[in-house]
Amino acid sequence: MENERLCLDCQEPLKGRADKKFCNDLCRNNYNNRLKSESNNLVRRINGILRKNRNILVELNPDEKSIVHKDKLLGKGFNFLYFTSIYTAKNGHKYYFCYEYGYCLIENDFYILVLKKNSKKEI
Repeated sequence: MENERLCLDCQEPLKGRADKKFCNDLCRNNYNNRLKSESNNLVRRINGILRKNRNILVELNPDEKSIVHKDKLLGKGFNFLYFTSIYTAKNGHKYYFCYEYGYCLIENDFYILVLKKNSKKEI
């Protein structure tokens, strides 16, 4: 028997052109959406963590500059492993940013929270 070609999505036998891969548009869309979803899950998860971190910084920094204890950040679910950029100030202090909101360890588990108004302006 001839090698039967099957739809990549539903595994039904294909009829028609020799290079056909899918039964119809629905199977083609299902297949491509599944591929895209699987490859983007990691990105979605990381973006969710970054968004949560940013929202915590926004909430705890209403006046564009404030000082908070590490426990307060952790208590709200802040994840110090995820940030979008690092800025090293002239004094050597490292500021970690979640988009435009940043934080820097100052002393005894206290952090200064800052808002970077634009990318050209220094903190």
